[in-house]
Amino acid sequence: MVALAPPPQAVFDALVDPTRREILELLRPRRRTAGDIADHFPAISRPAVSQHLRVLLGARLVTQRAEGRRRVYDLNPTALRQVDRWLERYRVFWTDRLAALKRLAERPGR
Repeated sequence: MVALAPPPQAVFDALVDPTRREILELLRPRRRTAGDIADHFPAISRPAVSQHLRVLLGARLVTQRAEGRRRVYDLNPTALRQVDRWLERYRVFWTDRLAALKRLAERPGR
């Protein structure tokens, strides 16, 4: 089965929120249940955490599966490749700029 790429704007919109980025960090080492994820955010209501998970699901940044009555979430790094491809242009830009700065700083007589 071939996974469809998420809409680019959905990925960027999902990544804008710091809570959603933190959820992705929680999922990076291992999958977690919705309850486990919610427990990491005591200041946020469970419905609000569920909404964040729905946004991440919509952007295909996470996957969800049922295990009995529990929902288990896992990081889907495929969607992040899209962001990485977009950022690559800027990596090249900054690499070139930093190399030029280094040459300037190391020029004799400086």
